[in-house]
Amino acid sequence: MARQRGWVGLVVLLLALVIVAMLAQTMLKQYGLLAGDSATPRTAGPRGVGPTTPMSVDTGATTPAPANAIERARGVESVLQQQTQEMGRRIDAQTQ
Repeated sequence: MARQRGWVGLVVLLLALVIVAMLAQTMLKQYGLLAGDSATPRTAGPRGVGPTTPMSVDTGATTPAPANAIERARGVESVLQQQTQEMGRRIDAQTQ
């Protein structure tokens, strides 16, 4: 009887692994990270602007320039450095 309990446990673990794999597969399909039949059929739309589809100008949507993102990152970095120095001073003041 003791030898059979090991096999039953192994079968239960394999069954749990299969269930997790099936759930992961369906989630990956829903997120579009795995090719396959998804719940929503995908059809190819028109590619580019042709003579029958005039291009509309959207003046409200602007994309940030890469330089702007780099400057923001540098600003965040300098703020973090200042906060680190200030926290170091507070710790030094408390330990004395």
